[in-house]
Amino acid sequence: MPSEEGKIDSEKEGDRGGKSEVVPVFQGDTQDVYDEPTVDPVYQKKAQILNDALQDIGMGRYQASFLFPISTVPLLWDNLWPTVTDLILTPVVYEFNAQGPYLKIAQNIGLLVGSAFWGVASDVWGRRWTFNLTLFITGVFSAAAGASPNYITLCALTAVWSIGVGGNLPVDSAVFLEFVPASHQYLLTVLSIWWAFGQLLGTMVAWPLMSYLSCSGPPSPCPASSNEGWRYFLYAMGALMMVLWFLRFFIFRLYESPKYLMSRGKDEEAVKVVHKVAAYNGKTSSLTVEHLKSVEGLSTALPERTTTIDISVISVLRRKLAVFDSHHVRPLFATRKLAYSTILLIILWGKLLHSTFGCLETRGADFGDSSLYKTYRGEIILSVIGAPGALLAGYCVELPSLGRRGTLSIFTILTGVFLFASTTARKSEALMGWNCAYSFTSNIMYGVLYAISPELFPTNARGTGDAIVDSSNRIFGVLAPVIALYTNLNTSVPIYISSAIFLVAGLISLLLPYDPRGKASL
Repeated sequence: MPSEEGKIDSEKEGDRGGKSEVVPVFQGDTQDVYDEPTVDPVYQKKAQILNDALQDIGMGRYQASFLFPISTVPLLWDNLWPTVTDLILTPVVYEFNAQGPYLKIAQNIGLLVGSAFWGVASDVWGRRWTFNLTLFITGVFSAAAGASPNYITLCALTAVWSIGVGGNLPVDSAVFLEFVPASHQYLLTVLSIWWAFGQLLGTMVAWPLMSYLSCSGPPSPCPASSNEGWRYFLYAMGALMMVLWFLRFFIFRLYESPKYLMSRGKDEEAVKVVHKVAAYNGKTSSLTVEHLKSVEGLSTALPERTTTIDISVISVLRRKLAVFDSHHVRPLFATRKLAYSTILLIILWGKLLHSTFGCLETRGADFGDSSLYKTYRGEIILSVIGAPGALLAGYCVELPSLGRRGTLSIFTILTGVFLFASTTARKSEALMGWNCAYSFTSNIMYGVLYAISPELFPTNARGTGDAIVDSSNRIFGVLAPVIALYTNLNTSVPIYISSAIFLVAGLISLLLPYDPRGKASL
């Protein structure tokens, strides 16, 4: 593993000219997202001190030059790889004469395993290792999948590369939140713009390859020699992931999260990281280890449950051998209000049924518009339409009248409305119009949900919390293609059901007990 000192340390002193600006550590005076004692008071107070220190340092070169570039890659690849599987599905089915839903089942099983494992692993082994390993696994096994001799091998390798993809969101959101000041946490919502770019990238690379290097399908035979487009596509995407992994591992050297270090009892290392970030931003933080040590005399009793920071050797070893130990889950349910919040987030993530997209795709053929050109053109249009939604989401979540809850509720309901309205389309142009509206509002909805979830979890269980809520979504992702094997998706019934789920979820989001707008995550 590269040294933490890395490239940033070499710039700690040097080409800045003049003296660094000294920043008092408690000037920020941030407000916590929780309005009651929810975690161990020692941990909570230390997190407040670190939040104040980061707020005083503010946004600067470290966030712009390092955090933003490495945080956009996981968001881009999170939507890229489901798009990759969708785009290769038809030529793969033609070549291997197989049932397409099994490839989707393999993908979603991998996503489920990845989201469950890597989220917890980031709380056990830290953010840096998991942050880099997920990208490496995706690149290696997706490239290998391009050489698959049969459908079973392809499904197996798809499941393995999806394990890497599945760990992306739980880890990435934690890394981003734990390095930005509280005043700029809303930028996590704006980063969802890269979801749209991920879909756009995959579609633009696949279009020429699939157009000129794919067989026409039944009734004509489809030998591998005339159907190599999907293989070259996987080689290209796998190579891209390896290049991005190299850049992120060797060039953009990420520090370990100071809050994570503090939660593991490594106060000295946490303070060092804060000072390194401040130095790279041209400032000097006055945070000291004594600031963190001064609060260790506080009682660790909670109103209903007790959550302590256990850093003993035995405890660390136990967590490494049993990553799903309740030690990481318990803080998410430390009080009745926090447990209520966690359960609602699990429900909200679980309602994102993957069958929706399949239903929309099958309707194009009803109007005679299933040509390759119109399919790819439509994908590009929907990708471009979805991108501005992230910018609007970043604006809306900071409005006092809306906040995270109001924005999530409104655009979840609108997503259901537009999805329902798509069943009224009688021409391809009308269907594309409704799909564009759906793409715009759903990108806002997913962006807000993606941002608000880690904001409501404490750092010592943030990866685990993200893993739990994301896993609830992945479970439905596994069920959707299974249902597709035995259900007629050519009717409007699945769309009616999905629309109703979005409408109900929009109302449920108003019940969230916390709104992080203007407050700092712990």
